[in-house]
Amino acid sequence: MTENLTVTKTLAEFKEIVNAEGYFQFFGLEYDRRFVNVNRLHILKQFSLLIEAIDEAFPDLNEAEKLDKYREALAEAYQVFKSKSPLETKLFKVFHQKRQNVVLLDDIEEEDE
Repeated sequence: MTENLTVTKTLAEFKEIVNAEGYFQFFGLEYDRRFVNVNRLHILKQFSLLIEAIDEAFPDLNEAEKLDKYREALAEAYQVFKSKSPLETKLFKVFHQKRQNVVLLDDIEEEDE
């Protein structure tokens, strides 16, 4: 049975949270503190992307419905990194940028001797 967030939680309280642990506590989700410490940025990035998608797809949700969806999104973001590495998900821009000042062996032409 899931906790009904409408009774005690508000969107204003949600917006005041400043760290990953705070989100898990707010939503009453169990989490491994060591796992979150290692994957914090990736979980939060995935969570923020999911929140954006929820807000875009469901603009007319009331506060309680929105918080329920956000709770599901945080659980999903956490689970993503239980099954995939941050390198596999490539959430951050740095993973998509072409390296500068690097010469690949394929780029070097052999000179005729």
